[in-house]
Amino acid sequence: MGEVDAAFIQATEHRPKLAVVEADGIPLIDLSILNSPDSPEPNTTVVRPLITEIGEACKNWGFFQVINHGVPFKRRKSLEIAARKFFALWKEEKEKVRRDEVNPLGYYDTEHTKNVRDWKEVFDFTIQNPTLLPASLEPDDKEVRECINQWPENPPELREECEHYAEEVQKLAYKLLELISLSLDLPANRLSGFFKDQTSFIRLNHYPPCPVPHLALGVGRHKDAGALTILAQDDVGGLEVKRKTDGEWIRVKPTHDAYIINVGDIIQVWSNDRYESVEHRAAVNCKKDRISIPFFFNPAHYTNVKPLEELTDDQNLAKYKPYNWGKFFATRKRSNFQKLNVENIQISHFRLLEKSV
Repeated sequence: MGEVDAAFIQATEHRPKLAVVEADGIPLIDLSILNSPDSPEPNTTVVRPLITEIGEACKNWGFFQVINHGVPFKRRKSLEIAARKFFALWKEEKEKVRRDEVNPLGYYDTEHTKNVRDWKEVFDFTIQNPTLLPASLEPDDKEVRECINQWPENPPELREECEHYAEEVQKLAYKLLELISLSLDLPANRLSGFFKDQTSFIRLNHYPPCPVPHLALGVGRHKDAGALTILAQDDVGGLEVKRKTDGEWIRVKPTHDAYIINVGDIIQVWSNDRYESVEHRAAVNCKKDRISIPFFFNPAHYTNVKPLEELTDDQNLAKYKPYNWGKFFATRKRSNFQKLNVENIQISHFRLLEKSV
């Protein structure tokens, strides 16, 4: 990752200049009311202003930051330190836990993917171990397979730090899910049942210094396919969000001990487009490396994703036909290993044509 050859430069020459607007950034929301010893229930009048604030952020931005969220900073920092130790290992050592088509969990870098213009290396692990995913992409095939976390021998503390951190950030995910549900005028627990056998995973991202930052991205523009993403980024920063009002790219400045939250495609479908998943990307730095840790909160593989019945009626018709999350997710994973002859699957492929009046 540290060397840049002619092939890389040639592959990235088509990139446009990464124009970024410096602005105050996405909404910053204080969750302290939920983390006090006498914390009220999420559907009480006291919490209603917070619910409204969450709803407005989801509607207008698709992104927001949270502070006083309840996840101990030392837990997050310990994981970041362990992650840096892992990524500092010799390449041969990291390759021992390389992911493949059989097991999509573990280590990989962009030198081995079709997306050669991205500049990063990654380690993935799931919250539930093992995690069940479809064994086949065939629509009628119900067979599943177990995906099992791969843990490196070094650093020896990485597994423990990952598992402790996962416990904490998962609590935050469920709190946010309740608030989002309430902001849609649904019961607090309306969405929780979809995550009984969740396919959630955490990714440790390492972005090495890039000698040609104007020609590369840490990760290109995309939308997240799952329900929610909870991102921890270090003080270097690099996340950029496409602002809905004018399409400008906004740099999200690092805020100490904050998490960046974004609505994923699943919540866009569940909400029938009341909330929208928004494009984002990650910039690289020519002098400093960067660590980011996203938690992708995803439902069970057998979940059929469709607009919620409570949010559709004769005046608000369903805008998407149902799709199976496991098949959708497995198709996305498969595209990381082989060049498909079709566009990567998107929720737009399930959008229903609006009836003419």
